[in-house]
Amino acid sequence: MAQVPPPGSVVVADWHLCKDSKEYFSKILHKKRRRNFGLLESPVMPPHVAVDTVHYKIFISGKSGVGKTALAARLAGLNIPNMHYETTGIETTVAYWPVKLKENSRVLFFRFQLWDCGENALRRFDHLLPSCKEQADAVLFLFSFTDRTSFDDLPNQLAKWTELFARRVVKMVIGTKFDLFMHCDVAERDVRDFQDTWGIPVLRTGGEVTDGLGDVAPLLNCLAEKLWYQDCITAGSASLPGAPENACL
Repeated sequence: MAQVPPPGSVVVADWHLCKDSKEYFSKILHKKRRRNFGLLESPVMPPHVAVDTVHYKIFISGKSGVGKTALAARLAGLNIPNMHYETTGIETTVAYWPVKLKENSRVLFFRFQLWDCGENALRRFDHLLPSCKEQADAVLFLFSFTDRTSFDDLPNQLAKWTELFARRVVKMVIGTKFDLFMHCDVAERDVRDFQDTWGIPVLRTGGEVTDGLGDVAPLLNCLAEKLWYQDCITAGSASLPGAPENACL
């Protein structure tokens, strides 16, 4: 397993709070809310500002009902469904996120294409799983703090996806519905034991989506940092934040 850089060592944490980021974040906002980007749309910067966009495919894995569709909506700034429904096939959502690299202050737009597929659909149709894993750059493993079985299933998910991929992919574990502490079935002790055993930090999400960027910044910055670092390793870069030749379009 490649060494994972400490959080905040590759990208500038909380850059969305800095003045010099406003010009970039304004391109993913509309009336102080996140813009909804279609598959062929992208943020447009002024001609004098040259910003490269790096593209990544992200698959969201987890048991039915853990909040895969809600997480995709949250990361993209869309409305979260009020009622749970089983995703009948593959749904894709596009999220843009500007990032500033610490080493050289270079700004990049990360384009995350989030793939969400219903658990039952994956079981019924053999062609869906190959489509989801094809050219995937990262897998988000979800469990719900209100569903103990989804947490206990994490080792099976991790083992399955490790076998499926011939190349290295970023793996992140995210606990959803963290705000519903009154119905919590997963103790902090269990989360710490999992992190110690698997060496994968557990991120948390839950609660209402705000009009700002603070509720998604930790997740998106962490994902961007891991993906960029992975590209540096793949490109053979000796230093952390070097620019991989194959990352920029």
